[in-house]
This record gives sequence, C-alpha cells and structure tokens, in this order.
Amino acid sequence: MTTHAASADTTPGANPDASLDPNLHAKLDASADATAQPAGGDAALEAWLLARHSCRAFLPAPVPRGVIERILTLAQRTASWCNCQPWQVAITEGAGTDRLRAALTARAEHAGFTPDFPFPREYRNEYLARRRESGFQLYGAVGVARGDREAYRQQEMRNFQLFDAPHVAIITTDEALGEYGAMDCGGYVANFLLAAQANGVATVAQASLAMYPEVLRDVLGIAPDRRVVCGISFGYADTAHPANSYRTRRAELPETVNWVTS
Repeated sequence: MTTHAASADTTPGANPDASLDPNLHAKLDASADATAQPAGGDAALEAWLLARHSCRAFLPAPVPRGVIERILTLAQRTASWCNCQPWQVAITEGAGTDRLRAALTARAEHAGFTPDFPFPREYRNEYLARRRESGFQLYGAVGVARGDREAYRQQEMRNFQLFDAPHVAIITTDEALGEYGAMDCGGYVANFLLAAQANGVATVAQASLAMYPEVLRDVLGIAPDRRVVCGISFGYADTAHPANSYRTRRAELPETVNWVTS
C-alpha cells in the first residue's frame, strides 16, 4: 500500500480509463452536467468558507425573521442518513434570548454538568496543541494574561451570555438515533453557518451550551426524547470588538489526508 499527499487534476474525468467502459466518457460528461454549479459557485463557496469565523461579540440589532428563515431553508438541504433529517431547531429572539441567557448564566455559576452526549475524554497531541493555540489567541486578543484564572473564568462565562447575541439556535436530535443522528446534525450546523455567512449574519457554534440540557429543556420546552447537540449564537458581528480581531489556523492537507493509490 502506498499513501501520500499529492495534488491531482480536478477536471471531471481528466484521466479516465476508457478501456474499462467504452461509454465512460459519455457517462462522465453526464455526471458533470448533473452536478454543474452556477457560474462562480465555487468562488462564492470559497469566499464564504474563508470569511466565516467564530464570532465572539455581537451587536444587539436583531436579524429580520425573513433572513433567519432563509438561513434555515438553506440549511434544511443538509444530507442525512436515509434522509431522516433528525435535527430540530429552537430559535430564540427578543425576550426569549434574554431569558435563556439569564438561565444559562445562573446555572454556569455552579459546578457540574450533564450533557446528553459525552464531552471529549481528553485532548491529546495535535488536538491539544490546536485547542491551546486557539484559546491563547482569544485570551491575547481580549487582554487576558496567561495564568489569570479569574479572567479565564470571566471569559468562559461569555459563552453562557451568548456573547451578547440577539439570537441562539439550539440543535437537537431524536434520542433513538444515537450518535448517527448527532452526526447528521453536525452537517446541519456546518450548513447553517455557511448559509448565515452568505446572508451577512455572523455565528459561533457552541458545544458549551449543551453542558446544561436541563436548562434548555425548561426554558425552550424541548421534549424529553430529544438530545441536545449544540447551540449556535448568531446576529451581526461587532467588528470593532477585539474578540473578533483574530482568525484560527487550519491544518494543511498533509496533516489530515492520506491518498491510498495501491
């Protein structure tokens, strides 16, 4: 077996072996037509991916209901196992957001948490390094000195204050679908973030909100057979806030991809 990181011609059917199927070229052309993108589609997607970041300071202005519904409509196109579409979404606005923010902040003042899905047992090796790098970038941006535990705690509490966002989306899955339902919801979250970016709305996906599912069930009326996956705080970014002044690094392809060629 040979594994290596390499680049390849991305043209559909660039190097087909026609001896395998005399109609291969025609089939490849038909496949390309079926998956054709609108003009500039790849460039637009790239722009949204590169521009999207985790916003940790929002302006108070609400997002119009029509814009939120557009984001939800686009995210609804997410692929899922057997097309189950297990996600359900509770969206807050106005007093609803303020009530949830207050309840989460009050609960987070006390020790202990019981998420519906297990949190990571341990961050090791490159995962620990990436987590630390991201954290120190945030602390550096907002002026938290290394080792200042009280300042760390205050910054952590910003999660439960929803970074002052006017809205939050809480994503849940059906209990019976287990981890695969949660995986489908992960795809939904990614598409929600991109759809929001395409509509000029800033976001931050938050696993921290899933620490207290009992609060979410009580405030939002989530059914007992639903399992909380995560939350997404969203609104318009406060671009002048230092918490939004940095961007995290992404691993290069050789760090994450192996090409198996034999």
